[in-house]
Amino acid sequence: MNSILSDRVLNMEESATLAMAKKARELKSQGIDIISLSLGEPDFKTPQHIQDAAKAAIDEGKYFWYSPVAGYQDLREAIAKKLREENEISAAKAEHIVVSTGAKHSIANVFMCLINEGDEVVIFSPYWVSYAEIIKLAGGVPILIEGTLENNFKATAAQLEAAVTPKTKAVIYSSPCNPTGSVFSKTELEAIAEVVKKHPSMMVIADEIYELINFVGRNYSIASFPGMFERTITVNGFSKGYAMTGWRVGYICAPLEIAKACEKIQGQFTSGGTGIAQRAALAGISGDQGPSKAMAEAYLRRRNLVLDLIQDIPGIKTHIPEGAFYFFPDVSAFFGKSAHGYEVKTADDLCLYLLAIANVSLVTGEAFGAPSCIRLSYAASDEELVEAMKRIKKALGELA
Repeated sequence: MNSILSDRVLNMEESATLAMAKKARELKSQGIDIISLSLGEPDFKTPQHIQDAAKAAIDEGKYFWYSPVAGYQDLREAIAKKLREENEISAAKAEHIVVSTGAKHSIANVFMCLINEGDEVVIFSPYWVSYAEIIKLAGGVPILIEGTLENNFKATAAQLEAAVTPKTKAVIYSSPCNPTGSVFSKTELEAIAEVVKKHPSMMVIADEIYELINFVGRNYSIASFPGMFERTITVNGFSKGYAMTGWRVGYICAPLEIAKACEKIQGQFTSGGTGIAQRAALAGISGDQGPSKAMAEAYLRRRNLVLDLIQDIPGIKTHIPEGAFYFFPDVSAFFGKSAHGYEVKTADDLCLYLLAIANVSLVTGEAFGAPSCIRLSYAASDEELVEAMKRIKKALGELA
């Protein structure tokens, strides 16, 4: 019997990060001591002043009704001000901002507005798992250009130039990158911008959701470079830097035509985002930035902790992440080995082996476009990280 479901959902891959987190929760519910390093979720509480703003908004009683589709005006103005002052995107105004239910929603809006059937989108790989599936859902064709471990997993402007065809509609990258933690330098972004400017019909989607978790100093926005504002959709949000994953507030800054198109499509799919969450986001972006800086400092300390531990495991190859909160080591040295009745042929196999034997939940690199790697999130306590790395080292040492 043929399925009643549409081809688009039958052909869509499940999010690998969410799938592994689901497995970890199921095992935890059975009383198994699982350490989950699979989700890209801060383990810190949302800062108190943001919580207080949400409570005040509830008490005020003005934010229970439908919000404007593109977001409250004062939040959009605050985001535009931040982009002008901190990111040097001088053209940014409230009319260029569309607030959505998380940055993933923002990206989906963008591709639904840009892509016609058969249009190509170049993805800097390794890449966040949802990029390719959203592009395909919109009727587009993902084209991967792969960064190497030796170059901190960063694809180059030359690779971008070689990948462009008459069908290329856009290019997307994240910096700091999920899953690698790599950060594009100003020089690297300038080179990418020069390629884009050669192709008048091509847009850039710059995913800057991890902007506040950056260990190398300033985060550069490609939209700030000469001639690039009208060619760039900047994606950001509050999930990572403000520990607000469950609040679901993301946004784009885009040329007016694209911003209006995203508002139009959002109006048909979801309407405006949750009012209370938007009031909390306003407090986050315009209030005390100290908690965000403290969280970034904690992530840097954790990165250094895990780096020492991971470099002590024979067979694992890693670079040094420059931002976000992930390691993305090459684990291909373990392929072809076995233990405890498990045969490891792929990164998927290795993740399942470590979940079963070490009780540590990780994510396969296959879903990120790097089948020789796994992703390890260090958004966890020091104690959990030390114990997880101890378990991983022991389990990997038993493979032969």
